[in-house]
Amino acid sequence: MYAIIRTGGKQYQVAAGDRLRVEKLAGDIGDTVEIDDVLLVADGENVKIGQPVVDSAKVTAQIVEQGKEKKIVVFKKKRRKGYRLKQGHRQQFTALEIKEISA
Repeated sequence: MYAIIRTGGKQYQVAAGDRLRVEKLAGDIGDTVEIDDVLLVADGENVKIGQPVVDSAKVTAQIVEQGKEKKIVVFKKKRRKGYRLKQGHRQQFTALEIKEISA
């Protein structure tokens, strides 16, 4: 059984027991999160497709980590103008472990 969920403006295919990193969600490590934005639920031959979401379907997950990604360097330059700008960015993330998919 798997599901397609939407969180943080992105879509993910998840199954029970999966671990994934999503955009930062509020909560502490060990907290339970319910995701109601389920676009598709598939259980073998039985497939439910939402328009846009599947009613009464939800995915239960547990927060296992809150952290920051590796730093990326943003460098802007305009030639012959003396303009240089260097910035760094570390995106915050939440690591989830999928516990249950209910349709």
